Amino acid sequence: MRDTPSIHSRLASIFPLGKSPVAPGTVATVVAGIPCFLLIGRFSPPAQAAFAAALFAVGSYVSHEAEKQLGRSDPQEVVIDELCGFLIAMLGHPTGFASILTGVLLFRLFDIWKPWPIRWVDRQVRGGVGIMLDDVLAGIAANILGLIILKLVAF
Repeated sequence: MRDTPSIHSRLASIFPLGKSPVAPGTVATVVAGIPCFLLIGRFSPPAQAAFAAALFAVGSYVSHEAEKQLGRSDPQEVVIDELCGFLIAMLGHPTGFASILTGVLLFRLFDIWKPWPIRWVDRQVRGGVGIMLDDVLAGIAANILGLIILKLVAF
């Protein structure tokens, strides 16, 4: 029988994706985020938001449990936050190549750069909610800027 923290850790790391030796957050965004968006991007924005909210709740819980199991704050192998953040970055966006490329680039930019208030949340909010919340904010920033860019450039 498997112990519960092991299951949480695997979910939080999206199974093997969090173990990527190079850029696990980017790997999770591309390998899990894009296919997931292609599936839920066909639904209405409220349905997409509901899915992202449910993923936030699950991600907060499994990230908190993984953090306890691994004995580290915001472990690099926890990448469910990147999946949730990317889905928020893509909320309401078209499912075309230009939109997805813009979303990936902007989400990773905001997630890595962490401008205010993302950096503040990253440093001040702990546990599973903290792990998830800075990526949600990066996703919101990427979403807004992405929509502006796509409107201006009209891909």
